[in-house]
Amino acid sequence: MSLQSLNTLPVLLVDDEASVLLSSKMLLHSVGVRNVETLEDSRELMPYLARHRVAAIVLDLFMPYVTGNQLLPEIVQQYPEIPVIVMTASQEVETAVACMKEGAFDYLVKPVEESRYTSCVKRVLEVRALRQQLGAMKRSLLSDRLDHPDVFSSIMTANRKMRSLFQYMEAIAFSNEPILIIGETGVGKGLLAEAAHRLSACPGKLVQLNVAGADDALFSDTLFGHRKGAFTGADQAREGLVAQAAAGTLFLDEIGDLTITSQVKLLRLLQEQSYYPLGSDVPKNSDIRILCATHQDLRAQMSQGQFRSDLYFRLSVHQIEVPPLRERKEDIPLLLGHFIEQAAHSMKKPAPTPPSELLTLLANHHFPGNVRELRAMVYDAVAQHRSGPVLSMESFRGVIQKQRIPARLAKKEHGTETHPLIVPEGAPFPTLKEAETELVTEALRRAKGNQGIAAALLGISRPALNRRLSRLKTDSAD
Repeated sequence: MSLQSLNTLPVLLVDDEASVLLSSKMLLHSVGVRNVETLEDSRELMPYLARHRVAAIVLDLFMPYVTGNQLLPEIVQQYPEIPVIVMTASQEVETAVACMKEGAFDYLVKPVEESRYTSCVKRVLEVRALRQQLGAMKRSLLSDRLDHPDVFSSIMTANRKMRSLFQYMEAIAFSNEPILIIGETGVGKGLLAEAAHRLSACPGKLVQLNVAGADDALFSDTLFGHRKGAFTGADQAREGLVAQAAAGTLFLDEIGDLTITSQVKLLRLLQEQSYYPLGSDVPKNSDIRILCATHQDLRAQMSQGQFRSDLYFRLSVHQIEVPPLRERKEDIPLLLGHFIEQAAHSMKKPAPTPPSELLTLLANHHFPGNVRELRAMVYDAVAQHRSGPVLSMESFRGVIQKQRIPARLAKKEHGTETHPLIVPEGAPFPTLKEAETELVTEALRRAKGNQGIAAALLGISRPALNRRLSRLKTDSAD
């Protein structure tokens, strides 16, 4: 199936009364269902379906030429994926039962209440989207392939979990529900948001806003805009980001920093799909898809009363948790090569070759800043590179060594000085010499025998490591 979202496929209204078609179309537009097509002649329906794809059909039963009773079984047989809502003036129970048996999604009796009509159409679109998601997910799991790998070309990875995330994103591409992207700083949440927007094939654009530090007034004005004279200094009207993202995607980064008051306004936007520009008492409809990202633990914030639970559950219908770089170390060689080429090109110099030892050093680094930190390291190293075909490791060693000291100090300040090699209660306690031997041996193993990297892991100089190795060798000989 193409990238075209169900939201871009039309809802087809079939009725012999032009006034009913016009009023129904305007009503659906008012609740955000913008793509609506109409047919007044029932004889044109089947030829139309042969040429065009539609999301759903609202079909009148009693029409001249070809009745809805005749068309319904034909549609169900030839196009079973298209849900059909039957609408008629007949209130006979037998007619309704017969239509449902033929495969109709729902049955509406004229005159239909506006809320009943719009909720029925929106529900049928949601059900169709859910079917598409399940089908796409099933195909992805069974085939273990990506239908649109080009969408993810900007994300360098060889990690199986990342590939699974891509497959999940393809499966939910047809959903209009929000997506919550969770991950540490620097893992690439923004790139995934861009990919999600491209997959949706929404005709509108992707509009981004980092909400960190935004107070309620700034958030409201930025998102919803204002009318002229709404407040002091509002010399002219200005549309907000919701209007700019019409029929597209609004990406709210650092959503965990949103104030409680702003959370209420965002929740209202999600629930009612409408909003009020500042200074206006006339609501505007919204047809945007919302993506959010955060590095914070929103569940922990909920328990502390800092994040609304109702907003969390609305935002996390589709949740993507991005693994940190230290959990996908197979990506380090790809990213290293990519960033070296990128940095060298931007600095107009030949791209140096990374030494094999550099990969070993990086594989043993914790990377608290993830991909963004690796990129900064590489750009700094390439900038310092003067001559020779091989990239120096010194700047990398320097950055990693500097990070070790603040990390230790921070742990001491918070009383969390721990290490996985601490001996559990009740276990035999090693002597200082035994512990030193184990540490040195483990560092050399992780460094693949490279003494310079092992010394960096241990936080000592290479001569100091050599002295310890000599002493350990002498002690073992004795």
